[in-house]
Amino acid sequence: MLIFIDEIQESPKAIQSLRYFKEEFPNLYVIAAGSLLEHALGDVESFPVGRVEYLTLHPVNFEEFLASANPLAAEAFSTLPVPEFAHQTLMDLFHQYAIVGGLPEVLSTFIEKKDFTALVPFYESLVQSFKDDVKKYAKNEAEARILRHIIETAPYEADSRIKLQSFGQSNYRSREVGEAMRSLELAGLVRLLYPTTAVSLPALPDLKKSPRLQLLDTGMMNYQAGLQKDLLGIQDLNQVFRGKIIQHLVTQEVISTHYLPSFKAMFWVRERSDAQAEVDLAYPHRSLLIPVEVKAGKDGKLRSLHQYMDRCDHPFAVRFHANYFVVEKVATPAGKDFYLMNLPYYLATRLDAYLDWFAVQYPD
Repeated sequence: MLIFIDEIQESPKAIQSLRYFKEEFPNLYVIAAGSLLEHALGDVESFPVGRVEYLTLHPVNFEEFLASANPLAAEAFSTLPVPEFAHQTLMDLFHQYAIVGGLPEVLSTFIEKKDFTALVPFYESLVQSFKDDVKKYAKNEAEARILRHIIETAPYEADSRIKLQSFGQSNYRSREVGEAMRSLELAGLVRLLYPTTAVSLPALPDLKKSPRLQLLDTGMMNYQAGLQKDLLGIQDLNQVFRGKIIQHLVTQEVISTHYLPSFKAMFWVRERSDAQAEVDLAYPHRSLLIPVEVKAGKDGKLRSLHQYMDRCDHPFAVRFHANYFVVEKVATPAGKDFYLMNLPYYLATRLDAYLDWFAVQYPD
């Protein structure tokens, strides 16, 4: 038997009672879900430590979208490597998904009606509900105003490295914005991705450096920033919003495959007074820290990736692009040979599977 308790954050006593399900009914499956759950835990007198397993729910990703929207395409998607005949169909479907995003009600409406204009009321309702919810976790009205300001302006700052001081062209101080950002992180509406300077594991994020802002859902970001119409007629998503849309979406897709709250996505930086380098993701896979870029350009333009590869002790790198899957052997300007696995954007949720394949086909 399965018991599903939704919106459990509304009852701290219900959260406390989870320990008794574990102790007295060990054969009973219990799932408890709730938005703003992290904020509600402060009101729980005795949390059932060791008796609850945490999992993070993400927006629907492209792989899950395919299962409902096009089962035949989903079958081709699951083949490794993906068959070339399916590439354009998968790119077209991914383009639709990129515009709409992965919020369940929005996505199910699009699958049913295939009409972008029918989604506007859902986006508007969601944005307003996010703003209304701030009163549930804001300490006072002043903090509520800052939270609403961030919700309104974050889509214009998304996937950029941000400064907390004067965020969103405001007069708010760094400390005020930082506290509000942490509240929104607990609510699951934003993530702050911090850089690392490491090229091998273990790798820690450097919390002293400027973070990159990641929002809950790319489709919602597109709507709030007024970009959905711009996305309809283009061939490569890298051409819109200085490449931020596709970088944000690929990062969202990669994050969606990790359900443990401990997973922290990072990017790589090398910052010097005379030169800077930045790689979109530093992705831990088995014993390696793999550099991942989201770019449309040729490998000769991947200057930051080359700098990373000159410093790391393995020959594996990944680029997401608009073209078909291919592995190339390339060299950095300093002369280090490495293998560059080029993956279509739509394969972001399959990154781990392709990295396993990569290591077998091209052993170090």
